[in-house]
Amino acid sequence: MAKPKLRIGLIGSGFMGKAHAFGYATATRVFDLPYELELHTIADINDEAAAKAAAALGFARATSDWRSLAANPDIDVVNITSPNALHKEMALAAIAAGKHVYCEKPLAPLAIDASQMAAAAEAAGVKTQVGFNYLCNPMLGLARDMIAVGELGEIRGYRGVHAEDYMADGAGPFTFRHDPAGGGALADIGSHALATAEFLMGAAAGPITRVMGDCVTMIAERPDGKGGKRRVEVDDVGRAFLRFASGATGSIEGNWIATGRKMQHDFEVYGTKGALAFSQERFNELHFFSTDDRRGRQGFRRIEAAPDHPPYGLFCVAAGHQLGFNDLKAIEVASFLDAAAGRRPEPFNFRAGLRIQTLVETIHASSRAGAWQEVR
Repeated sequence: MAKPKLRIGLIGSGFMGKAHAFGYATATRVFDLPYELELHTIADINDEAAAKAAAALGFARATSDWRSLAANPDIDVVNITSPNALHKEMALAAIAAGKHVYCEKPLAPLAIDASQMAAAAEAAGVKTQVGFNYLCNPMLGLARDMIAVGELGEIRGYRGVHAEDYMADGAGPFTFRHDPAGGGALADIGSHALATAEFLMGAAAGPITRVMGDCVTMIAERPDGKGGKRRVEVDDVGRAFLRFASGATGSIEGNWIATGRKMQHDFEVYGTKGALAFSQERFNELHFFSTDDRRGRQGFRRIEAAPDHPPYGLFCVAAGHQLGFNDLKAIEVASFLDAAAGRRPEPFNFRAGLRIQTLVETIHASSRAGAWQEVR
């Protein structure tokens, strides 16, 4: 029996636009998707850029008008990989046209905007996805399961960090990420640390209920591209102490001026019976310490990604051969399409994206006040 066709429209062909396109291409060959996919149209900043991206990424059509893409009745899913400040307008236009929407994080610079986006999607009955593909790593799924079933005992503490150095050069130009509408380091990459914290800790420790934030701008101004300087008002580093509903404590950091770090998305979880440690720099490994090991033999043991950790086995039949970054996006794509077809609940919808933006704003408010803040 032939599968129904699902036609994809993609806005943006930069780093994340390519990742989405690769995700669709890989998911088609790795997973038993509920649809036959058609890469219908890609939109970019101008006609030349759009045509070049279409040829490179396998889209049948190209346009410089994202509004025509969002309104096109021949398109079923709109993917948004544009600058953060544009997400709301694009998503609302696609939702109004009855499209499913797959939007990169952060969902929107402000929680009130994210709330409107979530409400609109729910009212329209369309499916949504926010791009937090690190959560799709089988090693994170394993960690969450180990925490949930009590292999670590009572959870006492958590530490998470997402650090990179792509803004470490003070002579680097002012970008859309430095605009207040872009959100800053905490929203841009600290959101990953927050999403991972709640993904892992939720079943055992509950949600984050209180935060104490410290958000700092280290590079006060940057070249504006016109021979002058522009003031930077967003944080280069955002940190927070956390309290979870269970009473467990923790901390997270989002840092885009961490010299030498290219992809440090790390966490540690501490319980009464054991501990876990993970680094995205070696993201096919999870390290586990158990107090059940006898003295003289204790230490963190390495668990390597393998077919025993679904869906790794769909990519490779051999343990230790490793998944890559774009494979995580393919897993995210497949999960979203299953949700669009009604096979499963949405894995990380706009309501979940709103939750992360609410945490970001609460940390910012705490930093300004210099005091603990309750998370609404």
